[in-house]
Amino acid sequence: MNTLYGDVSNAIIDKASQIKLLVCDVDGVFSDGRIYLGNDGEELKAFHTKDGFGIKALIKSGVEVAIITGRNSTIVENRMKSLTVQHIVQGQEDKLPAMENIMAELGLVAEQVAFIGDDMPDFPCINKAGLGVAVSDAHPAVKNGADYVTFTPGGFGAVRELCDLIMQSQNTLAQAKGASV
Repeated sequence: MNTLYGDVSNAIIDKASQIKLLVCDVDGVFSDGRIYLGNDGEELKAFHTKDGFGIKALIKSGVEVAIITGRNSTIVENRMKSLTVQHIVQGQEDKLPAMENIMAELGLVAEQVAFIGDDMPDFPCINKAGLGVAVSDAHPAVKNGADYVTFTPGGFGAVRELCDLIMQSQNTLAQAKGASV
């Protein structure tokens, strides 16, 4: 099937049509993976507004969104709250139990979950999810194990690409409205 980003197999479209929960890593997915540290310990990250719009549109379409990250960051907390993400798990190096807890809380099975990541700590979740996704600049082993590899790199709209893919497969993309954030 031809998507906005390129050709995608019907098998991926079928998997995406079942998604009720998108779980995302943060560093390397919502950001380009770089962390800027100031002399006084200040931490900065860059987030793309395209990803923000995609998350808000996906939530409005009825798909839950969660983030699970190994680091703790006020920046991430504030960003995700501004996007109305309800499930924010930080400081979780072993991400699979956190994803399974969210699935249980929402009464979902693996086939209803998509996970997007970029490195080895994400691999167990990518492997468990019904739709395991790696960003285009992910570690090669992660890309090899994913169902889908984005055309777009992490931090530059890869999350938006996945949101669009899910919405396109569920026939809700045309209703995506709002403002970039």
